[in-house]
Amino acid sequence: MNMEAIKIENLKKIYKGGTHALKGIDLQVGTGDFFALLGANGAGKTTIIGILTGTVNKTGGKAFIHGMDIDKVHDTIKRDVGIVPQEFNFNIFEKVEDIVVTQAGFYGLKRHEALKRAEKILKDLNLWDKRHQKSMSLSGGMKRRLMIARALIHEPKLLILDEPTAGVDVELRHGMWEYLTELNKSGVTILLTTHYIEEAEQLCRNVAIIKEGEIVKTGSVKELLTTIDKQTYVVEVDQIASHVKLDDFKWSVLDDRTVEVEVDQKKTLNNFITCLDKEGILVRDLRPKGNRLEKLFLNILNS
Repeated sequence: MNMEAIKIENLKKIYKGGTHALKGIDLQVGTGDFFALLGANGAGKTTIIGILTGTVNKTGGKAFIHGMDIDKVHDTIKRDVGIVPQEFNFNIFEKVEDIVVTQAGFYGLKRHEALKRAEKILKDLNLWDKRHQKSMSLSGGMKRRLMIARALIHEPKLLILDEPTAGVDVELRHGMWEYLTELNKSGVTILLTTHYIEEAEQLCRNVAIIKEGEIVKTGSVKELLTTIDKQTYVVEVDQIASHVKLDDFKWSVLDDRTVEVEVDQKKTLNNFITCLDKEGILVRDLRPKGNRLEKLFLNILNS
């Protein structure tokens, strides 16, 4: 039986003033899994990641990575883990390739090996042609991909992603999804925090939902989706053609570049985007209308 990549037991975090960020979390992420930690901003997702990666001190409970207690063998654990935080934390005046190669040095890699690995990763993430540019010149989506490249340079067994597609446009987001899916297939365990249910749906097999420092639901993504009957999205497009007919969907035009669509379990959001694409309409951005997470939490808590 494979050992869990992550095992958390009664994990607690109380900040000064008595604020309970975590109220006794139990969580397991199997080796090779693609696992989503889903919750609204402030729910406790980043606190869990901070504890696992040593940037936040817990006030109770235990946490293990690949069977190793994070309190006892943290230096050893670091070699097995790659972390992509929410905030950009590289030197904006440093060149893209140098950022990745310098990171390799922290793990004892020789420069010639680091350069070889960096070339492959940067090519895989479509950043190779930017390798000699300063990172400050990159777009937001490219900076996110650079963060992933840096986290993978030492070939970790576990990759932790803290909302990696925040602020990334639709096209780049889907490109990152494809890359992460292939990475997971290669054997890398991935823990993803997000507040986008559609992201968890596309990428992950299992999920835990956290609300106000407590896990309120764990299980497979398929089980999670059975609690949602329909959702309304606001979709920004490059144009709206008056002749377009999408009879399979309940949708309406808000203005010349924005539509609203109601999606149920039988017809996914990807189906709608595909239909628009067939009509020659390019999707620029999309977002849920209203707080989808709150509706989901209510469904779960009232079931």
